[in-house]
Amino acid sequence: QLHLVESGGGLVQPGGSLRLSCAASGFELDVYAIAWFRQAPGKEREAVSCINSSGSIKKYADSVKGRFTTSRDYNKNTVDLQMDNLKPEDTGTYYCVLHLQSRTCPILTSGAYSGQGTQVTVSS
Repeated sequence: QLHLVESGGGLVQPGGSLRLSCAASGFELDVYAIAWFRQAPGKEREAVSCINSSGSIKKYADSVKGRFTTSRDYNKNTVDLQMDNLKPEDTGTYYCVLHLQSRTCPILTSGAYSGQGTQVTVSS
């Protein structure tokens, strides 16, 4: 059973930073491409970033380019999302997502796995 757990969310002021982490139990994350999605209240889920299985390809939504960075920590078996210069429009629940047939980006979404999400609130 795939089990993903996101952590690191919280309340931060505009311009602040947060670092999200996606951890897995019982399997190695570096076999798969990992994407971060977010969903704000009343809005559709949107893709934020993606990193391929080797870490050599990283893709970002235009809205977060230059502010967010995704990376792998092979020792910890995690995929992180460093979020800097946060804006109120970054508020939402953030999910890490993988698909068993996706090694590169973008990942397949139909039949993908995700965790419960972590809440990010950017507000003064």
